[in-house]
Amino acid sequence: MHERFLQLDSFLTTHQEFWRFEPFLVSCYGISLWHEKHSKLSCFLDALTNAQVEELKSDPQQLNQCLTDFIPKLESAHKLNQVERLHLDGLRLDPSVKNGVPGRKLHQIVSMGEAALKCHHGSEWLEWCSGKGFLGRVLADHSGQQVTSFEYQRTLCDVGQREADNLKLPMTFVQGDALSNEAKSILTRNQHAVALHACGDLHVSLIEKAVAAGLPALTFSPCCYHLTQDDKYQALSSYGQLSELKLSRAELRISLQETVTGGERVKRHRFLEMSYRLGLDLILREVLGHKDYVPVPSIKKSMLSEGFEAFCQWAADKKQLALPQALAYDDFYSRGVKRYWQMERLNLVQQPFRRSLEMWLVHDKALYLGEHGYQVSLATFCSEEVTPRNILIQAVKP
Repeated sequence: MHERFLQLDSFLTTHQEFWRFEPFLVSCYGISLWHEKHSKLSCFLDALTNAQVEELKSDPQQLNQCLTDFIPKLESAHKLNQVERLHLDGLRLDPSVKNGVPGRKLHQIVSMGEAALKCHHGSEWLEWCSGKGFLGRVLADHSGQQVTSFEYQRTLCDVGQREADNLKLPMTFVQGDALSNEAKSILTRNQHAVALHACGDLHVSLIEKAVAAGLPALTFSPCCYHLTQDDKYQALSSYGQLSELKLSRAELRISLQETVTGGERVKRHRFLEMSYRLGLDLILREVLGHKDYVPVPSIKKSMLSEGFEAFCQWAADKKQLALPQALAYDDFYSRGVKRYWQMERLNLVQQPFRRSLEMWLVHDKALYLGEHGYQVSLATFCSEEVTPRNILIQAVKP
């Protein structure tokens, strides 16, 4: 694990010109990143049709093969990203236990629950950032052991406790802030801690508190690494702290850009919203004289169907900007679409580095646990089609 981390670190540091940028902003500024130093790569991207861009974006294997001609180390880095898939038989659940859980989420919960049960150490469970306690239900139902479900939102605690009581499951919900020092009080040396997709500082807080309390085991899948109070990523392990990579919040987002496709409607919404934002940026620069990109709040997807002009009026109202009465909206929209495809070409180059960044972050956390006496394993607990955030960290105190 140490060796793999060092190889990932070297790969990312050496090739940071290919991933350390924001495609959206670069397309706004019209910068040519690789025209001089990597002219063949630049020519390859320019020659792609929009349909070919879409095809490569949806076929990572083909994309890697194409880009390996320009970035030879991609193939070896791809091998570093491979981790074993857990062999899971599938848990049988009483219909009442899984009531109210949507299909894809249920698959994640059941798979992670089985993985935790197979690696169980301790005499009770701690469900960190539990929500309504769906994962805790699985663990309580199959182990018969006490589950403490720790959750920030009071309403979720109340609903979860009511459901657990109705099912006669040994679960106790505790409302509290996972980032506070007071949260330490709920940890005991008998607990096996679990967390499904705890975001950013929340899973870091669990790791640090579990180490301090000497918990016998942890099973968790990290998510949303950019949701942190710090401007830069605070490495946990000694190896991570020695790294040259000092990742900003924006760079932490890169590892999360891959999402489960939501079909043509979701693709269409993304195309419209990005094209609208890029077209509006041209208006603000060329008509109103703005030199920097002006961030605009999120918009309801249903409003995108009202068209580019309506989007611009909505954004101007939100940002208190005065747009001229007569504007060539069709022209600015067409140029926004052109920028969109420029952005997507830049995305193609960044895409193969996303998993390497995530594996770097995962290894940092795993090595920290190893440095504090835990035996740590990494695996995937479900397919990427179910969730791209499918890496599971399991740590056991000998």
